[in-house]
Amino acid sequence: MGILNVTPDSFSDGGRFMDPSAAIEHARRMVAEGADILDVGGESTRPGAEPVSGEEELRRVLPVLEGIAAQAWTAVGAGTRPARPRVSIDTSKASVARAAIAAGADIVNDVSALRADPAMVELVAASGVDCCLMHMLGEPRTMQDGVGGVGPRYEDVVDEVRAFLEARLSFAVDAGVGEERIMLDPGIGFGKTVAHNLELIERLGELSAIGRPLVVGTSRKGFIGRILADAAGESEPVAVERRLPGTIATNVLALERGASVLRVHDVAPVRDALAVAAATLGGRWTARAGTTQTS
Repeated sequence: MGILNVTPDSFSDGGRFMDPSAAIEHARRMVAEGADILDVGGESTRPGAEPVSGEEELRRVLPVLEGIAAQAWTAVGAGTRPARPRVSIDTSKASVARAAIAAGADIVNDVSALRADPAMVELVAASGVDCCLMHMLGEPRTMQDGVGGVGPRYEDVVDEVRAFLEARLSFAVDAGVGEERIMLDPGIGFGKTVAHNLELIERLGELSAIGRPLVVGTSRKGFIGRILADAAGESEPVAVERRLPGTIATNVLALERGASVLRVHDVAPVRDALAVAAATLGGRWTARAGTTQTS
């Protein structure tokens, strides 16, 4: 899943793809590098992010979604891989999701797990699109504060995230969303400390045991910057552009522990790492269409 942020304030690439033509070109580049899903978002969910209106979110994403839908996508390899990538809309607003679906989106990626907008679950159930439900402590603006401003706290982060995801899965199914259409995301970095994030990755198998595909997004996140800074004896988290090795490491570990979808900024190097890791693990990663591994 390639990340396409159409925002001025995302932590990693904010402002780079506000122009629709730049965003569409980046989408084409990510698909050429191996992205199977394009995740388009018009509202930053970084820690401390302020919300934007639905109107502004639509103003940002609709031209990009329409441009992606209008592209003449070329099939990869022998043509067995679909020419058109799947498109995900990263939003918690039903109004945005509805317009995005009309513009060709196949997936609703809701970081609130259908809690922010009561109309969202009905829309997903009626539209027939897939959805991703993510765990987050609170909301983006306050998720790293925790109760009383003392930071995120859990008795057992994996047990609590699992219970939350199971509850949201049941809620969606009871509301008419087919279970086979639901993916789950533990929300790495969304109301978690470095230790929480690492424990979630280490025990990811306990979440994959729920039985739904797991989406994992660690790409360039702050906890990687802090780990790398500690390893180098630096006082401040390393810069975003230095976090690719840590992103690759966490994605390989997530794959080994059962992740199905890896949400990343740097598609080509991460996909290459996953292909090698999958071959080592027994070929569980989807090979590029038209290729055959013989040695």
